[in-house]
Amino acid sequence: MRTHPLEQPILVVLSAPSGAGKTTLCQQLLEARPGFARAVTCTTRPPRTGEQDGADYHFLTPEHFQERLDRGDFLEHATVYNRSYGTLRSEVMEKLTQGRDVLLTVDVQGAQSIRESALMDDTLTQSLVTVFLTPESLSELEARLRRRNQNSEADLAKRLSEARCEIQRWKEFEYLILSSTIPEDLRRMLAIVDAEKMRRDRSHPPDL
Repeated sequence: MRTHPLEQPILVVLSAPSGAGKTTLCQQLLEARPGFARAVTCTTRPPRTGEQDGADYHFLTPEHFQERLDRGDFLEHATVYNRSYGTLRSEVMEKLTQGRDVLLTVDVQGAQSIRESALMDDTLTQSLVTVFLTPESLSELEARLRRRNQNSEADLAKRLSEARCEIQRWKEFEYLILSSTIPEDLRRMLAIVDAEKMRRDRSHPPDL
């Protein structure tokens, strides 16, 4: 019986409008598939209660963020609600070269940047899987945001306006999950992961 090399890892890029449930889905996926590694994003926003540097985000000053941006360290970056966010190229590539599956959550701008980077990088091309998560309607998204009770009316209106623009770009992604319940969202994400892991170009040929 021969020993197979490390299987081809995948990079799952998940995008969703604010309030769609991407944080919960990520937590559920990481619990269901412990082999997945989460790519930790850099941000210039201050930590929220309970967040830890290096675990939830890499918290950078605007000046440090700009320095890393100027050096070309980011695989993707974007400005959201006047805060900068970015994914370090090294954060993703190191895990992929180790044979680990990677989960990355970014906005639609970030997903576009990663797709563009993949055109010039074979490792990214072979591993990239893009998924868009959204409730079935904007009214459902509004209801979820209101249940969180974390936004003023002005902020809520701004988030919904941006969400409408983001949702209109769902066709840029390979997969669409219309969010319903937490277990069903996870079931659909796991189905995507399993299907991608069984793709011909990521599978080991049978022994003959």
